[in-house]
Amino acid sequence: MHAPENLLADCGSCFGLCCVALPFAKSSDFAVDKAAGEPCRNLRQDSKCGIHSTLREKGFPGCTVYDCFGAGQKVSQSTFAGQDWREQPSNSSEMFAVFPIMRDLHELLWYLADVRDRDSTATLHDRLAREIDELEALTTSVPDILMSVDVTMLRSRVNELLIRASDLIRAEVKGKKNYRGRDMMGAKLAGANLRGASLRGTYLIGATLRGADLRLADLIGADLRGTDLRGADLRGSIYATQFQINAAQGDLATRIPESLARPSHWA
Repeated sequence: MHAPENLLADCGSCFGLCCVALPFAKSSDFAVDKAAGEPCRNLRQDSKCGIHSTLREKGFPGCTVYDCFGAGQKVSQSTFAGQDWREQPSNSSEMFAVFPIMRDLHELLWYLADVRDRDSTATLHDRLAREIDELEALTTSVPDILMSVDVTMLRSRVNELLIRASDLIRAEVKGKKNYRGRDMMGAKLAGANLRGASLRGTYLIGATLRGADLRLADLIGADLRGTDLRGADLRGSIYATQFQINAAQGDLATRIPESLARPSHWA
């Protein structure tokens, strides 16, 4: 798919919400602890990062991985009509509460958009379109309605549809593997044939998938932090996100879905 513009992060149109609303703990991903609602010490008054070009060197690689699916600019410019939380402190608590919910909604829209126009999901096109319309309408709601959304229930409902779509797409692959939900941290799978495999919710942290065939593989929820994807082929993979690609290790030989951008830190 071609990535929908409204689901691509536009940091220049956001009030640094991911740098304020979300918490993070001191770890290999973040150099310090930060509570939810507390501005990151690197966030400038113009909502830009003061160390953007050296985040990894300064101990904040987690920031280079994160992706909001366009929720930041939606909350900043649409839900709160361009009112910066600095200038309207009374809005800040609502804005910070709405942001992660909007991100969840946009993430679901990303998954639905990924399978909406594939030929193999033709029997689901009408239902997929209806679900997208309903979610998009919900994203335009006022803060009170957004904060009342039961994200868990919504994810469960949409997931049933996403599973059906995945099954239809992967049906053409014979002998496909099922690693759904498995702990495969550090697994050695260089050159593996994972075409059409189910890797839903699979832990692949630090795994070696160098040169692996991941075409048509279902990657929803797969943890690819530090996964070696050098030379791997992910074209046509299902439900892959920028967040996952950013967290993995790749190179110029890694082939990724056209909806995703090649991370700048890849060799």
